[in-house]
Amino acid sequence: MTPEGPLSRFALIKAVLGPIMRLMFRPRVEGAENIPGDGPVILAGNHLTFIDSMILPLVCDRQVFFIGKDEYVTGKSLKGRLMAWFFTGVGMIPVDRDGANGGVAALMTGRRVLEEGKVFGIYPEGTRSPDGRLYRGRTGIARLTLMTGAPVVPFAVIGTDKLQPGGAGMPRPGRVTLRFGEPMEFSRYDGMGRDRYVLRAVTDSVMAEVMRLSGQEYVDMYATKAKAA
Repeated sequence: MTPEGPLSRFALIKAVLGPIMRLMFRPRVEGAENIPGDGPVILAGNHLTFIDSMILPLVCDRQVFFIGKDEYVTGKSLKGRLMAWFFTGVGMIPVDRDGANGGVAALMTGRRVLEEGKVFGIYPEGTRSPDGRLYRGRTGIARLTLMTGAPVVPFAVIGTDKLQPGGAGMPRPGRVTLRFGEPMEFSRYDGMGRDRYVLRAVTDSVMAEVMRLSGQEYVDMYATKAKAA
């Protein structure tokens, strides 16, 4: 994707769908001033349901790039093509995360976005919460910030799980809150990006801020394990 193509499509989507989304979800945005106006930044937050990835890009002034399942852009039906047009337009970069090298591909994609001075959005839990609680974060967020030096702005999405229970079907109208915390930087860990204890400490500190912002109960377990239980 060229910079001009997605950006112009993003502006179009935001201009057309933004008012509709605001009318439907009445988003209350708190702390948006904490997102730097330029330069690389990582937005890291909780993930409650499918529409999180639709609302977040439309309430941020800067375009947010994020990893998404490649199945979102491979549908051949009219609905599939519309989904592909929307998600790639708002900044989704499709990656086969279930493949043998899915984790590496996602990490390298995030690194490229940040090295281009853009905003990269990530859900450290790695998947949607199965029950509305906040689960243990994956250390990819720590690897990214230590690899690029980009600050992390924690955020919380509140209320989307009530509008789209189970993460499927058409969401119903209602109010959603997006709350952004102050930027976090981890330069004190420069050169320590391979230390697993440092990676865990950085990840846990980000998740602690997400928990504070969201008010969710924290579960010290990966969400994927909870879903498999």
